[in-house]
Amino acid sequence: MASMMFTDCSSSTTSRLFHLNRRNGTSLLRQCVGQLRFQTTASGRGCIRSSSSPISAISADTKSEGVATVIDGKAVAKKIRDEITVEVSRMKESIGVVPGLAVILVGDRKDSATYVRNKKKACDSVGIKSFEVCVAEDSSEEEVLRSVSGFNDDPSVHGILVQLPLPSHMDEQNILNAVSIEKDVDGFHPLNIGRLAMRGREPLFVPCTPKGCIELLHRYNIGIKGKRAVVIGRSNIVGMPAALLLQREDATVTIIHSRTKNPEEITREADIIISAVGQANMVRGSWIKPGAVIIDVGINPVEDSSAARGYRLVGDICYEEASKVASAITPVPGGVGPMTIAMLLSNTLKSAKRIHNFQ
Repeated sequence: MASMMFTDCSSSTTSRLFHLNRRNGTSLLRQCVGQLRFQTTASGRGCIRSSSSPISAISADTKSEGVATVIDGKAVAKKIRDEITVEVSRMKESIGVVPGLAVILVGDRKDSATYVRNKKKACDSVGIKSFEVCVAEDSSEEEVLRSVSGFNDDPSVHGILVQLPLPSHMDEQNILNAVSIEKDVDGFHPLNIGRLAMRGREPLFVPCTPKGCIELLHRYNIGIKGKRAVVIGRSNIVGMPAALLLQREDATVTIIHSRTKNPEEITREADIIISAVGQANMVRGSWIKPGAVIIDVGINPVEDSSAARGYRLVGDICYEEASKVASAITPVPGGVGPMTIAMLLSNTLKSAKRIHNFQ
């Protein structure tokens, strides 16, 4: 079998690790949170994403005519944003409070600046106030911590996130841990993750991308209880919290990672697959149990001379093959990605309601 490198990844716009490199004239787009190595028997070439019309509800136990239902993340995210808009307006009219989201941007990375702009636009679209602090690349860690502290103490701010990645001279964990747990709308604080892992405890916030994955399953009426679920990837941002969320929904969960033996065989047992590893088309149709539901978190560039940018984005799952076997599948792009920012807005609204005891 051929050895293949892949990165444990997330489509999360909150992870902010989406950057463009050019090597030997080839554009590479990565969104990485770690490095893993896997063995696979299949090439990642030749998979082209097809399209299908989504329907409002499906069952994980059904399979129709060899074409999977497309789980439309764009449509679901729009519906959630519309719901948030109504609640933000109701809160403002009832108690005069508008939820506020603060972003701390360190350095002048173009990709990070783009993400911040997108968050601001998303906030504006639902009526949430947005705050932004830009700190120079060569600033000290203490200066960033002062910005975090200022937002922690600001009553008009209900959610705080620090745009990643941070410069190498800064301790990322130290800065993320400084965010007040009551305003940790990214869900990265260790106390929130710890509560997520414990039975009988509730986190104040759940990380946005895995929360979006589960929300898609709920919105499409896909049963989770009693199902066999496989999560491919074990990152702190997606894989690990996704597995914890599935377990909370009473699924039987297996995590596949770099040391897993026979990943194809394990994946073929799954009723639900969530993949977040960052390897284009790694999971082939032969890996998938007929009728399985697939949530593809991966965002990976493949060269495409016909595309204006010289590349197109594909997921971890070979869509062309998987859509003939699965009962439902998320497209890339347009699946999990739009849900991530919708969940960020949802977490910010939730925080404001909790802080002001608004039902």
